[in-house]
Amino acid sequence: MADALLSMRAITKTFPGVKALDGVDLTVRPGEIHGLVGENGAGKSTIIKVLAGIYRADGGSVKIAGQALPDVTPTAVHAAGVRFIHQELHLVQHFTVTESVFMGQETATLAGLSRRAMRRRAEAFFRDALGSEISGDTLIRDLGIAERKLVQIARALIDGQARLVVFDEPTAPLSSSETDRLFAAIKRLKQRGIAMIYVSHYLAEITAICDRVTVLRNGQNVCVFDEVHPDSAGAMVAAMVGRDIAALFPQSDRAPGCVVLAVSGLGHERFQDVNLTVSKGEIVGIAGLIGSGREELIDVLYGLKRATSGRVVLNDTPLSLRVPADAVDNGIVLVPRDRRHDGLVLNMSVSDNVNLASLDEISTALIERRAKGAQKAREIAQRLDVRPRDPAVVARNLSGGNQQKVVLGRWLTKGATLFMLDEPTVGVDVGAKVEIYALIDRLAADGAAVLVSSSDPGELVGLCDRILVMLRGRIVAELATEGLGVDHLVAVTTGGQAA
Repeated sequence: MADALLSMRAITKTFPGVKALDGVDLTVRPGEIHGLVGENGAGKSTIIKVLAGIYRADGGSVKIAGQALPDVTPTAVHAAGVRFIHQELHLVQHFTVTESVFMGQETATLAGLSRRAMRRRAEAFFRDALGSEISGDTLIRDLGIAERKLVQIARALIDGQARLVVFDEPTAPLSSSETDRLFAAIKRLKQRGIAMIYVSHYLAEITAICDRVTVLRNGQNVCVFDEVHPDSAGAMVAAMVGRDIAALFPQSDRAPGCVVLAVSGLGHERFQDVNLTVSKGEIVGIAGLIGSGREELIDVLYGLKRATSGRVVLNDTPLSLRVPADAVDNGIVLVPRDRRHDGLVLNMSVSDNVNLASLDEISTALIERRAKGAQKAREIAQRLDVRPRDPAVVARNLSGGNQQKVVLGRWLTKGATLFMLDEPTVGVDVGAKVEIYALIDRLAADGAAVLVSSSDPGELVGLCDRILVMLRGRIVAELATEGLGVDHLVAVTTGGQAA
């Protein structure tokens, strides 16, 4: 294409036993926001790493602004005006904003660093390019997550040479309001003529901000959406998974049994007078915006935070949850919202992560039996379809969906009574979501009580039997999901409509 800013043609990349990219094309026009979507393993990360010069392609060509790059190295790509905004922030907490923006590209004179000039230049960039007022003297640790993301963008673009910016899952750590702020900054960059590649699992974001979208599946191009609108999400899902999905969620005829969890008058500094029940074989959802008290409620029920009032009763037995060990000892387990930092030991193997909560079952005289642990992990991997099946694989190297399965697998071996899942599918692709939803439904079908806290209203409506809505620290509604529309749930959750 003559007017292409980026043209990647017939890119191939093979790893031992896996063809990650099989003749992939990616074209980005000047000044457009181009979405890149696909399931985990579709090839998104690989083609971005080829563009960054981290991986060397086995075949194909890369052109930037019509100029071929015979040697795609990080230096060559940077010189051509391509910048990368990664999901991880990689900022030094005790640095100032100015120091962070100019780290490695400081402005100096014969008298030394021009600190005042750099601060003024950084603040002007935030104001003019990103539409934000951030003081250059502020320490990184004193910024919110959205502001840190803006610092990351400023650091990549401060030299004024960027023509193409790659955003890789930029909103993963952000709340809804913080995402809106980032989107405003991205749109301002577009107005300045900067092209962008936007990689995300969140199709609502893709349809909201992208001009065109490329879909990958199994290392190959599936299609390019030249026009994107909110109704495109369904077609994108079908293209990503290679089949039409009439429903992402399992069709179940579960019948709730006796009450397992009964909470009455529960209070905390972030919520008051919470009353709820969860029965055997039932999936109950908790909906609520950031700040509604939803996250703190889960933390209190797991012993991560202390309640100020109220009672928690499990199987007719009152509990005192001072620490998470109290919850686990009583059969309450949590799949946390941040699996990478709170749910897994990333540098440990799948086997070690699966067996963390049940070392007594694979030990003799306080000595761990590694072979028994590996066999146990292998059985869990088979049951949950964790890929690859090798229990020796390091957890860090698994996809998001498979990491989540490992966390679930740990508690399956424990025989828990109440499963609490906080944002169970955040950051995983559509195919993995379908599998995780089936696993959650199977837990309830096998008799467990399940409590799901999620910011995804579609997920709650499709997965749960009923939903409790929290608003400003209180449960304001209990909604049966049969016949419930997502738009109605959103309206109640935001306070725009009564139940």
